[in-house]
Amino acid sequence: MKGIGVFDILGPIMIGPSSSHTAGAARLGKIARSIAGSEIVEVTFLLHGSFAKTYKGHGTDRALVAGILGMEPSDERLRNSIDIAKDAGIKFLFKEADLGDVHPNTVKFIMRTSDEKYCEVMGSSIGGGSIQIIEVNDNEVDFTGMYETLIVDHKDAPGVINGVTSILYSENINVAFMRVFRNHKGQDATMIFEMDNKVNNHIIEKIKNIELVHNVISISPAVIS
Repeated sequence: MKGIGVFDILGPIMIGPSSSHTAGAARLGKIARSIAGSEIVEVTFLLHGSFAKTYKGHGTDRALVAGILGMEPSDERLRNSIDIAKDAGIKFLFKEADLGDVHPNTVKFIMRTSDEKYCEVMGSSIGGGSIQIIEVNDNEVDFTGMYETLIVDHKDAPGVINGVTSILYSENINVAFMRVFRNHKGQDATMIFEMDNKVNNHIIEKIKNIELVHNVISISPAVIS
């Protein structure tokens, strides 16, 4: 009888033995890929806590790479994701790291894209396949990816928040949750909107045209389904 390995366990929504270490890890990779915005050609995975100690045995390495490739947690190719990434010419490296006072299942993605841009995303797999994104490009954030999400990078100045919320109101977008993060007064800040409606490119371009807005990233729940 042929032996069955842990990556031959096919559940209803995932490949692998652990929802936290495989399904959650794959979803973190997918959302990091979406935030990067372009084809990823190189990525370093900084692994914290239990991710660092068990990533090979639990398949976290394969799941993270699968997410970077855009695979679903249920994709049977997940078990071969490392070979698929190598064949595609994607460079990747896994490193153990102390990422501070964060959830033990935390990873930081340091990505280089095909247009020579760098993007960093840090997130945690918090159980049952659920995730939490806690940092984007060194800016503190907090969102789960379960809603339509907008990340707006901007200068911390009067009127910027009103400008964005006015556009969302005029386009009949209902905001479920909103948070603003900044490191220092008057410098860079980040708005996070989790919404009930999908935001189209027209709305994104209107927000990008607001004075003092640096960048806008849109993430759909479909990214991490």
